[in-house]
Amino acid sequence: MITNVDRLSVSIDLDGKEIEVGELVRSQKKIYFKYHTDFLGKGINISPFKMPLTNDILTADINFFDGLLGVFNDSLPDGWGRLLLDRNLTAQGILPGKIGPLDRLAHVGTGGMGALIYRPAIPPPGMKVDRLVDMDEIAKQITQVLEGNSEDVIDDLYKMGGSSGGARPKILVGYNRHTDHLITDNENMPEGYEHWIIKFPSSTDRPDIANIEYAYYKMALDADIEMSQCKLFKGKSGREYFGTKRFDREKGKRFHMHSASGLMHDNFRISNMDYGHLMDCAFKLENHVGAYDKILRLATFNVYAHNRDDHSKNFSFLMDHTGKWRFSPAYDLTFSFSSHGMHSTLVDGESENPGRVQLTSLADQFGVKNPDIIIDDICDVVADWKKYAKEAGVSKMSFELISKTLHGMM
Repeated sequence: MITNVDRLSVSIDLDGKEIEVGELVRSQKKIYFKYHTDFLGKGINISPFKMPLTNDILTADINFFDGLLGVFNDSLPDGWGRLLLDRNLTAQGILPGKIGPLDRLAHVGTGGMGALIYRPAIPPPGMKVDRLVDMDEIAKQITQVLEGNSEDVIDDLYKMGGSSGGARPKILVGYNRHTDHLITDNENMPEGYEHWIIKFPSSTDRPDIANIEYAYYKMALDADIEMSQCKLFKGKSGREYFGTKRFDREKGKRFHMHSASGLMHDNFRISNMDYGHLMDCAFKLENHVGAYDKILRLATFNVYAHNRDDHSKNFSFLMDHTGKWRFSPAYDLTFSFSSHGMHSTLVDGESENPGRVQLTSLADQFGVKNPDIIIDDICDVVADWKKYAKEAGVSKMSFELISKTLHGMM
């Protein structure tokens, strides 16, 4: 096991070709980055707001990303992925507190979300690409990890989910929709397999969290919010698990993904970000007023559907091989509370009980036409919660709990 990494080469996969971007160096407890001259000539900016294309040496202007610039912090697993890596290190006699962010990026290596690649990489032990996935068994293993009894299963779970972000346990898989087979994730998928993520309940989730999130997916589609394809996967026991197709992978190609948190250097754990900041960010990257409508629609959905875990890591942008950016499909849309009970992202300065007044004010600031139509459309969709809950198999107890809350939002 390699530790105390002081230098990493950063590359990006553009249209299936790996291109060197620059180099990360740790010196005297600070981390520096310098672009390669050849990459500067391409005129493609992997982080437009915080990393200008320059020959100068760059360093972060904040310290809550452990000294990393935001785009590289986006590559690091957090929540479940970080827990798996820490448990894996501990099992090998390495204290997680003794390794730094460059060590963690080396563990990400070639397998991170998005298109960035870090070398030299520290790959996990090998796993057969055609190994079929037993979701019920993985759910049992995840319970062992959450209960602290993980010595026998941590390696396999780390291979399947060690690069993932977010708090909920999850695995990265290959899915063949024609045969309905799931196999362990691999960068070079066999013919017919696509990259998917499957989520599992955490210790604090409702037992039918998968069904709830699937109902929200269906609601979001009817609210004209773009999402990647999602479905419920059924284990041998009949238990269901929520899965979504990855939008950073498509037919063997990777797309550079950058969160709003990383783009704007926003600390998503104690954020002051407003949906207005997100609207401004989206317009600057897309250079089209349609970006305002998309963000307003998503903000409205999160308000009336009571998705309060709407922090800045739950919004992302995608860059293609030409350097063109767009707002990513929405993700992690479900009935939720934040750690402090309020919206993680402010709505025109309000986080406790935002509503039509704040949404309309937000729309007026950015010149969105006919905001009442957007708000009314989404309210109509959310008011039909009973239909979505029934179709998704949400339990009676969860249905009634959510219904009571949503009714109070209208």
